[in-house]
Amino acid sequence: METRTTRSVAVNKPLGVDQCNCSAMRKANRQISRFYDAHLEPVGLRITQFLTLAALNELGSAAVNALAEQLDIERTAMGKMVGFLERDGLVRIRPSPTDGRSRLIELTDAGRRFHDKAAPLWQRAQREFEQLNGAKNVAVLRGALRNMVVGNIKPSSSED
Repeated sequence: METRTTRSVAVNKPLGVDQCNCSAMRKANRQISRFYDAHLEPVGLRITQFLTLAALNELGSAAVNALAEQLDIERTAMGKMVGFLERDGLVRIRPSPTDGRSRLIELTDAGRRFHDKAAPLWQRAQREFEQLNGAKNVAVLRGALRNMVVGNIKPSSSED
């Protein structure tokens, strides 16, 4: 029979949070996001907003779900962000010509100009990140992250 003392030792045993893969990834993500946000601050964008504009600049137009999937952002969070970008006149939402139930997001002319103004700031962040960490290390990191296997987990409603 397990005694109270044995249970409390097990409960009080350190978890080794510094060895948690998820914690390390979240910490790195927040630090890198702050780095890019600081570079984009002169135009008033966060990295997630810039990447949305950049994806639309490359794609031309996309459905909310497809854009959310490409950027790996939860669909409701993507919808909220697109709403802000639409409010600011950077994107427009229109019905799909092939599926009346679907809506397409596309850059406005102002959105395209805004993207073009922000792109050099993002490019400078890219260069500085590579200078700080080594171009080879950054390329290896991107490759390793692309190949990371985490199972078949469905995204939750939280993007925190």
